[in-house]
Amino acid sequence: MYDEDEPILGGSNSYYKERSIPMNNNNNTQPSTKAGDKEIETVVESSGSSIKSEKLNVFHKLNQLSKKLDAIGVEARGIERIQSYERSTNPTKQFISVIGLWLSGCGGLSSMSSFYLGPLLFGLGLKNCMISGMIGQAIGCAIAAYLALMGPRSGCRQMVSARFLFGWWFVRIVALAAIVGVMGWSVVNCVVGGQILMSVSDNKIPLVGGIIIISGISLIFAMFGIKQVLRFEAALAIPVNLAFLLLYISASDKFSYLSNANSPLDDAATLKGNWLSFFSLCYAITSTWGSVASDYYILFPENTPDVQVYFITFFGILLPTSFVGVIGSLIGNVAMNYQPWNDAYAEAGMGGLLFKAFERWNGGGKFLLMVIFISLISNNIINTYSACFGIQLFGGFLTKIPRWFWSIVVTIVYMVCALVGRNKFSTILSNFLPMVGYWISMYFMILLEENTIFRTNRFKHLFIHEFPSDKFTERPQEKELHSTNIRLNQHYNFDIWNDPSKITNGYAATLAFCCGVAGAVLSMSQTYWIGPIAKAVGGEFGGDVAMWLSMGFSGVVYPFLRYIELKKFGR
Repeated sequence: MYDEDEPILGGSNSYYKERSIPMNNNNNTQPSTKAGDKEIETVVESSGSSIKSEKLNVFHKLNQLSKKLDAIGVEARGIERIQSYERSTNPTKQFISVIGLWLSGCGGLSSMSSFYLGPLLFGLGLKNCMISGMIGQAIGCAIAAYLALMGPRSGCRQMVSARFLFGWWFVRIVALAAIVGVMGWSVVNCVVGGQILMSVSDNKIPLVGGIIIISGISLIFAMFGIKQVLRFEAALAIPVNLAFLLLYISASDKFSYLSNANSPLDDAATLKGNWLSFFSLCYAITSTWGSVASDYYILFPENTPDVQVYFITFFGILLPTSFVGVIGSLIGNVAMNYQPWNDAYAEAGMGGLLFKAFERWNGGGKFLLMVIFISLISNNIINTYSACFGIQLFGGFLTKIPRWFWSIVVTIVYMVCALVGRNKFSTILSNFLPMVGYWISMYFMILLEENTIFRTNRFKHLFIHEFPSDKFTERPQEKELHSTNIRLNQHYNFDIWNDPSKITNGYAATLAFCCGVAGAVLSMSQTYWIGPIAKAVGGEFGGDVAMWLSMGFSGVVYPFLRYIELKKFGR
């Protein structure tokens, strides 16, 4: 009854189709010569019609509910492209909103939590933590900023635009990786949030209860649309960052315990490997924003200059992450050398350590800790919002189910994962984060080569399905409404985003991605696997250099594979 990926639910681009069934208006009935056969046919047809009717009824009810929720601000729109004429005509307002998003989303406990691990897990002194962590996260910012450029250009969510690399079917591989990445962050946020509530309440709220509370609050806000998300994030930016500034002041009375000394238990080779692994961890903190970055630029005018988007994103992620990363490294280093803080971390994790840092301010410290707690909700909202579009990208009936429903499902899944892994916070964080960084590195390299090599005038003639003539596809409706907002010389025809017969098959990107995975396996250093290259550079526990080799392996093979794919298939 429906085309498999026909969007029948949600916002302005969605619709609900009813197919009329021809009826016989002739009231004269003819006697049947084969009454038994007719009766059987009627039963079979009735049964099949009943099943279709039930499916139709379910989608109809969801559609009606979506309309009611849309009326109160809950966005029902799915993965549909935002056309140029639908976007904002006030870029200044959009930039202010997205700056607030980065300040709130990146300047919180989610980013800070990883910097604790430099001293407390890897045994690095303050100097090594700062150098490794700050350089690693700055490179990650550069990756995420480049990936954000696809938002204004395409009007598509990050993983939807990835169809132009991986094709209709294989894009689901990277979509799944993106979903796992953002949900992994939400697991971390829930565990940290639960620890904070447990510490602030003097253990009256158990860790399990705290995880459920933060998950529920995050869901309420994540169900709203992108405009409401941007407003909420911008509103939180100032109080959250002010609370972190006061954390510097509150914790400063213990800064006399800071030390550049590394753990005495590790030899030089092991410390070198730990330095590399912490570098990869901090790189992953910021680079993983690349899997969702362009989602928050789709309302920008199409002709927004790339340089503006790049530097707003780069500094928007870099500055708040550095701000909370430095204090995270300082507090972690104190805990490595000051036993009461070390005991607090061992007993109640990151939440307990933060409570100790604010302890001298008594009730005021608890209040500030709750303000910082809100930053976890802020990050969860972003993660949940973007994960839902990744699910819809799998197509079929998943596309027909509205985003708000998937928000509920995603929240339940990461809440359960947080409850199961609540007592293994540092293990989850140190193992999961670098792996997310591996795939985003491969994705970045493939997109960079696609844009700079093949999406140029030199190779445009090879895209015979995307550009059937020598001229770019005309967009008369957009030209009539907002002719000045259309980007010239795109080298992409984003109008075909939902047409599997015209977008690439994705063979080249998928094979290059697999080569990158091979490079990651050889050079990764995790508790469950240490590759031979990682062992060679890092002593007992190896040194994680998988981000570089995964990027290199995929980057070397992609140009050759892509040229062959274009010559053979024309897309």
